[in-house]
Amino acid sequence: MIGGRPPLRTPIGTLPPGPHDAITDVPGVQVGHATLIEGAGALRVGEGPIRTGVTVILPRAEPAFTRPLFAGCHRLNGNGELTGLEWVRESGLLTTPIALTNTLSVGTVRDALIGWEVRRRPGEPVRWSLPVVGETWDGVLNDIAGQHIRPEHVTAALESARGGPVAQGSVGGGTGMICHGFKGGIGSASRCVDAAGTRITVGVLVQANHGRRARLTIGGRAIGARLSERVVPLPRDPDERPQGSGSIICVVATDAPLVPEQCRRLAQRAALGIGRTGGLGEHSSGDMVLCFATGNPDLPEDPDPGPDRVAWPVRMLDTRHIDRLFAAVVEATEAAIVAALLAAETMTGRDGITAHALPADLVAEALASD
Repeated sequence: MIGGRPPLRTPIGTLPPGPHDAITDVPGVQVGHATLIEGAGALRVGEGPIRTGVTVILPRAEPAFTRPLFAGCHRLNGNGELTGLEWVRESGLLTTPIALTNTLSVGTVRDALIGWEVRRRPGEPVRWSLPVVGETWDGVLNDIAGQHIRPEHVTAALESARGGPVAQGSVGGGTGMICHGFKGGIGSASRCVDAAGTRITVGVLVQANHGRRARLTIGGRAIGARLSERVVPLPRDPDERPQGSGSIICVVATDAPLVPEQCRRLAQRAALGIGRTGGLGEHSSGDMVLCFATGNPDLPEDPDPGPDRVAWPVRMLDTRHIDRLFAAVVEATEAAIVAALLAAETMTGRDGITAHALPADLVAEALASD
């Protein structure tokens, strides 16, 4: 149930990646997946075929519900769901893990995160929890109405969460996703910058299920125009929705000491990375970004059960350096989307519908051409 192809490095931008070219290059960040692939043939609601899963991001080793992080968010287009964002906007805090899944399993995953939190704090009353769960639609390949995600799958993803290399492509929440008319899914990348002698890492993880084939651009090259449906067939959409009707969830992490408004600004710039690959935030697309920063490690639990204090010390990045982070998040977002496409394998799902992988050799040829 836990799997996925290894990540593939892509020549995107000019900034150096971290050692794993993944969101886990931000110290303390961990990623885990639960992948469900079962059955074949005609759709039978409640039975399959199943092509879905859950991906979780743990912001750092300490639980976010006892040590929250500053965070901010951005909506490119709102035809989707990323629960808990109203509290992120109001408080500037991330207080839970982040999970990604399919559209009709958000409630199950949300409740499972609360259950996991309760088990992590035996004997303690859970006073409050607003889990952050994002979704994209995998109903082209998956029996989405069967709602096959169960609490134990969320637990499996949480227990598998690790630092280091991140499994990408058709794995976890990205199992059944389609991106720019090719097989999509989970992608991750990182970029590093120097600010006054301090190395700062910006990492991104996406669940990519968006975009039209003709608009796909990689490294400034019109890849989608070269790979029309005559070259690589498009997956048939049983609901006959127009291309570009899918969504993307983008999670940004950094070890910079950002305050909430700086997190919001960084999240906003991630949308430029979506645009670089040809995403437009179409009317039917849910394109949302959440950014959290680990550079203030000593924020109190909210509400703080400890001694009454009037103020807590906070560090803030000098805004003279923030443009470097903007460049990093744009490159890392573009690279994460491309990584999702290149790591995904061709998949056949319900009713024999096939989403073909983006041919890596043709991409390399296009990038090498004048």
